[in-house]
Amino acid sequence: MVTEQEVDAIGQTLVDPKQPLQARFRALFTLRGLGGPGAIAWISQAFGDDSALLKHELAYCLGQMQDARAIPVLVDVLQDTRQEPMVRHEAGEALGAIGDPEVLELLKQYSSDPVIEVTGPPLVSLPVLGPWEALPTLPAPIAAVNRALQVGHGMPLSPAGLHCGSALFRHEVGYVLGQLQHEAAVPQLAAALARCAENPMVRHECAEALGAIARPACLAALQAHADDPERVVRESCEVALDMYEHETGRAFQYADGLEQLHGATS
Repeated sequence: MVTEQEVDAIGQTLVDPKQPLQARFRALFTLRGLGGPGAIAWISQAFGDDSALLKHELAYCLGQMQDARAIPVLVDVLQDTRQEPMVRHEAGEALGAIGDPEVLELLKQYSSDPVIEVTGPPLVSLPVLGPWEALPTLPAPIAAVNRALQVGHGMPLSPAGLHCGSALFRHEVGYVLGQLQHEAAVPQLAAALARCAENPMVRHECAEALGAIARPACLAALQAHADDPERVVRESCEVALDMYEHETGRAFQYADGLEQLHGATS
């Protein structure tokens, strides 16, 4: 049984900008696994950070927790134009992942947001929350593409998608290739990461995918961009290298916030 004090200690690591980014990510994923109002409160507090990558992952984790108590903070992030587009994008996807019908009208509203990264997630999420008949003005192909990508979790998916469509589409292709964890995707992911003209949101997702696949060729690609001038790419490589170390090591789980806490107090 995890105590409130333990949740608070892990949360303190998450919100402390003096902590290494890798430690903050591990704390975040620990809180995601623990769940509950305390974990949601700490994750929500971290949206005041200046790292777009961290905030993107905060929204992602809140969506995965599928707890309606996270809806208010995700709505605030989606509506906050001061937040980076990739962060608002992920907040939109997280609201769709939670799947509460109360956000349907809000997602419909933001399906016409002037920021294209924000427009995509509501269009993808809406079919989950309501029938197509109620949404006659929305283009089905975007949602259809997302469904096809999700199917890719269980079957081979061509890395050629990293050269196609919008930046949002390529971002999702990178995510799914990372989930598949197949080394055949490594050359294309490494090439997309190396394309400086590519959207940083796509490059960030390719870096994280390489960390998840964790083959020797991934290590070289990530190390090559550890000092990338684009902050979100540089930080993504930092976190991905930590993921690589975990995947190739003996540690039981990446979300080791509790183990770290108990080790520090033993």
